[in-house]
Amino acid sequence: MDPIDLANSKTLTQFAQEYLPPSKEWTAWTHPQTHAEFELVLQAPKQLAIADFDACFDLIELTSSQDYKNSKDGWKPRSKRKEMNLDDLKYILIKSAQGSVDGFLSFMPTYEDGYPVIYCYEIHLSPALQGTGLGTSLMQMLDFVAAKVPGTAKIMLTCFTCNERGMKFYDHLGYSKDEYSPLPKMLRNGTKVEEEYAILSKVLMDLSRYQNTGQSLPPSSYHQ
Repeated sequence: MDPIDLANSKTLTQFAQEYLPPSKEWTAWTHPQTHAEFELVLQAPKQLAIADFDACFDLIELTSSQDYKNSKDGWKPRSKRKEMNLDDLKYILIKSAQGSVDGFLSFMPTYEDGYPVIYCYEIHLSPALQGTGLGTSLMQMLDFVAAKVPGTAKIMLTCFTCNERGMKFYDHLGYSKDEYSPLPKMLRNGTKVEEEYAILSKVLMDLSRYQNTGQSLPPSSYHQ
């Protein structure tokens, strides 16, 4: 079976066992300043409790809705909720001791422009969890998943170019503009205007070994 299809065919328990670090290394996290303890849980859209799904949506709205509103496509809550329910998405929820969702990562093993990739759809943290190193730890989990899915060519995501903090964050983690990222527009006066979003990737293998099959997904999301 194709490695991407195989990964997506796994139950959550199987996926955690086969594609994530040992549970003792990732299922618990302690805030470095407040020492509050959090649980990390792997979930799929269909298994998400309504309250948890709504909490994830609220985090997107809190951290990114203004960037959407400032874009030409605008903020479309219904479309975002539909995207959050894609069948093969995986969620890692960050849950407080009180059971609230204070952050999450969502991703999918898939094909993008013919390449087998791990696509990061969303990563959002509440203000209290930002700047703690948790975001870096979550992104490193994608590195682990990519290493476990044979043949993975890239880890990919999209980010609003106006999100300078996010762009710097991903640059620090080794991401750069993907070959399929929209090019800046050149105005008649010679001014270069960046597109509203960039497709970023971390290339993991020699891409010349892959042939572009024409398979492609639309840009997924613009992260905090």
